[in-house]
Amino acid sequence: MANKPTVIVGLSGGVDSSVAAYLLREQGYDVIGVTMAIWDGQYKSTGKHACYGSDEEEEIHEAREVAKKLEIPYHVFNCSAEYKQAVLDYFKSEYLAGRTPNPCIQCNQLIKFGMLPMMAGKSGINFDFFATGHYASVGFSEKYQRYVLKKAADLKKDQTYFIHRLSQEQLSKVLLPIGGFNKPEIKELARKVGITIVDLEESQDFYSGDYKDLLDVEDNPGDIVDSKGTVLGRHLGIWNYTIGQRKGLGIAWSEPLYVIGLNKEANTVIVGNREETYNASFIVSDLNWVALSMLGQPMDCTAKIRSAQKEREARIEPMENGDVKVTFFHPNDAITPGQSAVFYEDDVVLGGGIIQSLTD
Repeated sequence: MANKPTVIVGLSGGVDSSVAAYLLREQGYDVIGVTMAIWDGQYKSTGKHACYGSDEEEEIHEAREVAKKLEIPYHVFNCSAEYKQAVLDYFKSEYLAGRTPNPCIQCNQLIKFGMLPMMAGKSGINFDFFATGHYASVGFSEKYQRYVLKKAADLKKDQTYFIHRLSQEQLSKVLLPIGGFNKPEIKELARKVGITIVDLEESQDFYSGDYKDLLDVEDNPGDIVDSKGTVLGRHLGIWNYTIGQRKGLGIAWSEPLYVIGLNKEANTVIVGNREETYNASFIVSDLNWVALSMLGQPMDCTAKIRSAQKEREARIEPMENGDVKVTFFHPNDAITPGQSAVFYEDDVVLGGGIIQSLTD
């Protein structure tokens, strides 16, 4: 009898990854649980549940208990140094540059789907696939002649936005077994087979403390100005603001004001009314193409510029330097440099990149 394929599953101690491991075991795989330890205790933590925080020890305990229930081997790999360099340092440099990064996307590409399986392999674990509890699906497409990433059956839980930067090599070895289920089905299955100890609160953020702890900088006061340059107030550092922000500006005005720009060189926060938050066109750089090998000509698709936002109709056009110009058919609000834009054709991820600048 041929040897069964082996899959290592990234276990978080939560219901999604636990059920993913269970499903793969039932499908006949040899399953091994692995967890990345990233919390080094360097920063303050409020204790709220997050990917990076002091409750990591509890999560590892829960993951180990799940592995015991499933009767599968379990290993923990310390990725804290790599996480600091790839995620925390990136987070700090982007914020100090007046941009708003998405550290979860960076972590998925470089740490969870990158460093974790690499460390497992170097430790002597032989495996064929790496699996997680993400809501998405992956497979080889005859249409595109590439490995593609597709939206989950449960669109409310779809996580393709967060894992759109996976390479063809990564996708060729990835299994996402819960992509065809909705969340209630996963919870019911977990209860039915008794594989979770507690229903851990889902992570709503990547860090459980105050972002200012991660930035570790002194105040840098500057002006808050309107789009004409009129000074309306003062700020203590542009990194305290994000595009689209309305609360906490400390300015009394006749109508609500929103952050519409951050100027690092002038050290100013630019504010405007609601209408000024809307733009239609922007540049995306640092592209990762998934279903496409490259963008050779203009293409109509849908684009998403925030994880919680539904994608909207847009046209993407290749530029000579490899960047992409994106134009929404209808203006969108709070297009934010540093955030990711992800492009879709129906339920397939075409690719995505980092929003560089607005063009109108």
